[in-house]
Amino acid sequence: MSVTILAIESSCDDTSAAIIRDGKVLSNLIATQKVHEQYGGVVPEMASRAHMQNIVPVVDVALQNAGVKKEEITAVAFTQAPGLIGSLMVGAGFAKAFAQARNLPLIAVHHMQAHVLAHFIEDPKPDFPFLCLTVSGGHTQIVLCKSPLELEVLGETVDDAAGEAFDKTAKMLGLPYPGGPLIDKNAQEGDPLRFKFPVTSMPGFNFSFSGIKTAVLNFLQQQKKTNPNFVEENIKDICASVQYTIITMLMNKLKKAAKELNIKQVGIAGGVSANSGLRKTLQEQGAELGWEVFIPKFEYCTDNAAMIGITAYYKYLDGEFADLSVTPSARASWTHG
Repeated sequence: MSVTILAIESSCDDTSAAIIRDGKVLSNLIATQKVHEQYGGVVPEMASRAHMQNIVPVVDVALQNAGVKKEEITAVAFTQAPGLIGSLMVGAGFAKAFAQARNLPLIAVHHMQAHVLAHFIEDPKPDFPFLCLTVSGGHTQIVLCKSPLELEVLGETVDDAAGEAFDKTAKMLGLPYPGGPLIDKNAQEGDPLRFKFPVTSMPGFNFSFSGIKTAVLNFLQQQKKTNPNFVEENIKDICASVQYTIITMLMNKLKKAAKELNIKQVGIAGGVSANSGLRKTLQEQGAELGWEVFIPKFEYCTDNAAMIGITAYYKYLDGEFADLSVTPSARASWTHG
């Protein structure tokens, strides 16, 4: 019998629904909330309200696009953690109601585990064990993947995520929200070695990105004292230099982990894995070090329900279900050793 999963992702400001049948994505729909742009960041209360408006039409269109009727769904999956609690509650509430109304199994998925398993949506897929550098606005982790459901976090950021460092730098430069992609765009035409910023080194495989934010802030304040137009005149080189520094920190730890564990299969995941500089650097390092590099399609790097669905598919096969008492959590660990 085929397994058809309705998957819901609502951890932040994107409402997404996907239909997965036997591990294959039939549809993956994302409704993006534009309301936050004027505030320079996601406003949690507005995000949860927008999810409530979007979730029913998004699920309807996902079913239509997949050519699947509600009666054909065999399980419902949703993002349980981590994320904005109000946003998570909307997705969890819908998933529970759908599952209860049709007496279907419910599958709770950890958002960061789903980012890693986005590598299994399409071919080529990595073999086990492989290393995944997961980089997003809220998280930065190096994960050892032993099987789809055996994942070990080797290291993570002790303060800010890499994506947050990109977004905060963009804000300092006067770029609109979300600023990370605009840093990337400007960096493509800039000199990455023009300005030097500190490369933070942490013990083991951990990261720290609070230092570079402070360094950029101090640097800009000093430069603007002598030249008020410094940012406008040098924005491409500033973006390229900041991006180069952040990527250097990410790659230093990834190379260290790959060498110590003797692993040649390496992937990246999460929203920041859409960054062209990071993708290019990973591919160059991979060629130099003999890695086989895996990068999911752009639509599976940012927050999306297809990655929730593929994770739920493996959980379904393993009989890992949740009951209706399951609650969403803004923060939750997820390592499965």
